[in-house]
Amino acid sequence: MDINKTLQELKARPGFTEHVGMMLVHNGVVRGWSRKDHAPVSAVRVSHDNEKMREICREMEQRPGIFAIVAQAEEGLLKPGDDLLFLVVAGDIREHVKATFAELLDRIKAEAVIKQEYHEA
Repeated sequence: MDINKTLQELKARPGFTEHVGMMLVHNGVVRGWSRKDHAPVSAVRVSHDNEKMREICREMEQRPGIFAIVAQAEEGLLKPGDDLLFLVVAGDIREHVKATFAELLDRIKAEAVIKQEYHEA
Protein backbone atom coordinates (compact mmCIF):
# COMPACT_ATOMS: atom_id res chain seq x y z
CA MET A 1 0.00 0.00 0.00
CA ASP A 2 1.21 3.45 -0.86
CA ILE A 3 0.08 5.38 2.22
CA ASN A 4 0.30 8.80 0.56
CA LYS A 5 -1.74 7.61 -2.43
CA THR A 6 -4.31 6.01 -0.14
CA LEU A 7 -4.68 9.21 1.90
CA GLN A 8 -5.08 11.27 -1.28
CA GLU A 9 -7.73 8.84 -2.57
CA LEU A 10 -9.64 9.14 0.71
CA LYS A 11 -9.45 12.95 0.53
CA ALA A 12 -10.90 12.82 -3.01
CA ARG A 13 -14.00 10.87 -1.96
CA PRO A 14 -17.29 12.78 -1.99
CA GLY A 15 -18.16 14.00 1.49
CA PHE A 16 -14.62 13.85 2.84
CA THR A 17 -14.32 17.52 3.82
CA GLU A 18 -17.77 17.48 5.43
CA HIS A 19 -17.12 14.35 7.52
CA VAL A 20 -13.40 13.97 8.26
CA GLY A 21 -11.29 15.82 10.78
CA MET A 22 -8.78 13.06 11.54
CA MET A 23 -7.10 10.09 9.90
CA LEU A 24 -5.03 7.59 11.84
CA VAL A 25 -2.50 5.40 10.05
CA HIS A 26 -0.91 2.16 11.23
CA ASN A 27 2.12 0.73 9.42
CA GLY A 28 2.95 -2.52 11.22
CA VAL A 29 6.37 -3.97 10.42
CA VAL A 30 7.98 -7.31 11.18
CA ARG A 31 9.97 -7.09 14.42
CA GLY A 32 13.41 -8.64 14.71
CA TRP A 33 12.41 -10.19 18.04
CA SER A 34 9.53 -12.23 19.41
CA ARG A 35 6.89 -10.47 21.45
CA LYS A 36 6.60 -13.58 23.66
CA ASP A 37 10.20 -13.87 24.86
CA HIS A 38 12.29 -11.35 22.86
CA ALA A 39 14.07 -14.20 21.06
CA PRO A 40 15.61 -13.09 17.74
CA VAL A 41 13.30 -13.57 14.73
CA SER A 42 14.78 -14.21 11.29
CA ALA A 43 11.47 -14.24 9.37
CA VAL A 44 7.69 -14.46 9.74
CA ARG A 45 5.27 -16.37 7.52
CA VAL A 46 2.04 -14.40 7.29
CA SER A 47 -1.37 -15.23 5.88
CA HIS A 48 -4.67 -13.46 6.31
CA ASP A 49 -8.36 -13.93 5.76
CA ASN A 50 -9.33 -11.19 3.28
CA GLU A 51 -13.05 -11.73 3.73
CA LYS A 52 -12.77 -11.51 7.53
CA MET A 53 -10.75 -8.29 7.21
CA ARG A 54 -13.39 -6.79 4.91
CA GLU A 55 -16.17 -7.90 7.28
CA ILE A 56 -14.45 -6.26 10.27
CA CYS A 57 -13.85 -3.05 8.30
CA ARG A 58 -17.49 -2.88 7.09
CA GLU A 59 -18.71 -3.41 10.65
CA MET A 60 -16.40 -0.75 12.09
CA GLU A 61 -17.33 1.76 9.35
CA GLN A 62 -20.87 1.75 10.75
CA ARG A 63 -19.70 3.35 13.98
CA PRO A 64 -20.64 6.95 14.71
CA GLY A 65 -18.33 9.45 13.03
CA ILE A 66 -16.39 6.93 10.91
CA PHE A 67 -16.12 7.91 7.25
CA ALA A 68 -13.90 5.15 5.85
CA ILE A 69 -11.50 2.35 6.79
CA VAL A 70 -8.76 0.91 4.62
CA ALA A 71 -6.89 -2.28 5.60
CA GLN A 72 -4.20 -4.29 3.82
CA ALA A 73 -2.09 -7.15 5.14
CA GLU A 74 0.96 -8.49 3.33
CA GLU A 75 1.36 -12.24 2.90
CA GLY A 76 4.18 -14.71 2.52
CA LEU A 77 7.60 -14.98 4.10
CA LEU A 78 8.58 -11.58 5.47
CA LYS A 79 11.84 -10.41 7.05
CA PRO A 80 12.34 -8.01 9.97
CA GLY A 81 11.64 -4.48 8.79
CA ASP A 82 9.19 -5.56 6.06
CA ASP A 83 5.74 -3.98 6.02
CA LEU A 84 3.14 -6.31 7.51
CA LEU A 85 -0.15 -4.48 8.07
CA PHE A 86 -1.50 -1.12 6.91
CA LEU A 87 -4.62 0.44 8.42
CA VAL A 88 -6.24 3.83 7.88
CA VAL A 89 -9.27 5.05 9.81
CA ALA A 90 -10.83 8.35 8.71
CA GLY A 91 -13.51 10.02 10.79
CA ASP A 92 -14.91 13.15 12.32
CA ILE A 93 -13.33 13.59 15.76
CA ARG A 94 -10.51 11.95 17.69
CA GLU A 95 -12.77 10.26 20.25
CA HIS A 96 -14.50 8.31 17.47
CA VAL A 97 -11.40 7.66 15.37
CA LYS A 98 -9.06 6.60 18.18
CA ALA A 99 -11.51 4.15 19.76
CA THR A 100 -12.40 2.60 16.40
CA PHE A 101 -8.75 2.44 15.35
CA ALA A 102 -7.69 0.63 18.54
CA GLU A 103 -10.44 -1.98 18.27
CA LEU A 104 -9.90 -2.42 14.52
CA LEU A 105 -6.20 -3.14 15.00
CA ASP A 106 -6.79 -5.59 17.83
CA ARG A 107 -9.57 -7.43 15.99
CA ILE A 108 -7.73 -7.75 12.68
CA LYS A 109 -4.62 -9.04 14.44
CA ALA A 110 -6.69 -11.52 16.50
CA GLU A 111 -9.28 -12.60 13.94
CA ALA A 112 -7.81 -12.21 10.45
CA VAL A 113 -4.00 -12.37 10.46
CA ILE A 114 -1.99 -15.53 11.12
CA LYS A 115 1.77 -15.32 11.78
CA GLN A 116 4.39 -17.99 12.29
CA GLU A 117 7.76 -16.80 13.54
CA TYR A 118 11.04 -18.35 12.49
CA HIS A 119 13.88 -18.06 14.97
CA GLU A 120 17.56 -17.96 14.23
CA ALA A 121 19.23 -21.32 14.61
